[in-house]
Amino acid sequence: MASPSALRRRRSALERNWADWLAGTAAGDTRDEVLASWSRSRPTVDPGRAAAPAVDSTDRWAASPLREPVLALADELRSIADDAQFIAAVTDESGTIMWTCGGRVMRRKAEQVNFAPGGCWNEPSMGTNALSLALRTDRANSVFSAEHLVHALHGWVCYCAPIHGRDGQVLGVLDLSSTWDRSHPLAMSTVRTLVSAIEARVGDAPRTGLRLQCLGDAVAHRGGSPLALRPRQIEILTLLALHHPRGLSPEQLRDALFGERDVATATLKAQVSQLRSALDGAVSNRRYVLTESVFCDAVEVLRLLRARDVTGAVRMYGGPLLPTSTAPGIETWREHVAVAVRQAVLDSGDPEHALRFGEAHPYDAEVHARAHFLLPLSDPRRAIAAARLTWAD
Repeated sequence: MASPSALRRRRSALERNWADWLAGTAAGDTRDEVLASWSRSRPTVDPGRAAAPAVDSTDRWAASPLREPVLALADELRSIADDAQFIAAVTDESGTIMWTCGGRVMRRKAEQVNFAPGGCWNEPSMGTNALSLALRTDRANSVFSAEHLVHALHGWVCYCAPIHGRDGQVLGVLDLSSTWDRSHPLAMSTVRTLVSAIEARVGDAPRTGLRLQCLGDAVAHRGGSPLALRPRQIEILTLLALHHPRGLSPEQLRDALFGERDVATATLKAQVSQLRSALDGAVSNRRYVLTESVFCDAVEVLRLLRARDVTGAVRMYGGPLLPTSTAPGIETWREHVAVAVRQAVLDSGDPEHALRFGEAHPYDAEVHARAHFLLPLSDPRRAIAAARLTWAD
């Protein structure tokens, strides 16, 4: 364990490096990984910002596959956080904090920078931090004092590791944070141990809430169980999710499904009734509104774009929205989502964004050309982009 004087010297050196980098000069011996993150996030993050931007994470936490595993370990997490004067946090795959625990003093300090439920800690929102690095690299990471891009975080040290589902997908991260003077080498091993305990429970935990995947292949789950829905029911569910929580009037839903076609009101009511039955009554009557929390991948993609998290949005984007549907409302939303993601990809300087988006849009020559342009000559993925471009042309 580093002595207090050694920690102070390290913090002072990092503060000088940080100030030099912002002034446009060499940043000393700052880690390459940190420097790269500073460069990526500087265009969207003011180093002088006071706190992380906030969103409502209530529905996300209710539908999260991490909720039950984390709550099962909540007593252990609280004990560790209280004893070591840390605060523990769990995020979703986009870097939005869904749950925290810790002593009153640490919680108060954390809340000042919105290290609390609803806080957005991805790189485009809050710059370099352990949570954003762990999500980006898919491995454990720590960030000490002035390695954070945002000055308000220079009093902190954070230890973080990604949490994976049984399929290997990143579901979120677990972070332990404290003041810089409490930096300890054992903190990272504690995080890894806790993540292993959470991951061991993920497959056994019932997934609460309603989850809808409508980008690419359409799949709906409720309470962890798949829903056997017909294509029309999937269309209705998708439209209600995209308009949640305001919902749609019967007239609005009829127009979205049928457009100018002459369809009897009784037909629409029967189709909504079938969906309501499949959801155990979770669709209101007069105005069609989902009456329970819903996680929808299309809604999440748009939220990530609003949060300027292009990496998260592209990762979540599985393809066109209900690609075989001809419902006018679905076609409108399909174009809206695809155009939004595509423009963010083209505006991005990260070739990974263009490569990922290109997988779902094989005939988009401009996207493939963007990937080919951004990739260095030595990158073997450049050949993939070139092949896709030839195919698209």
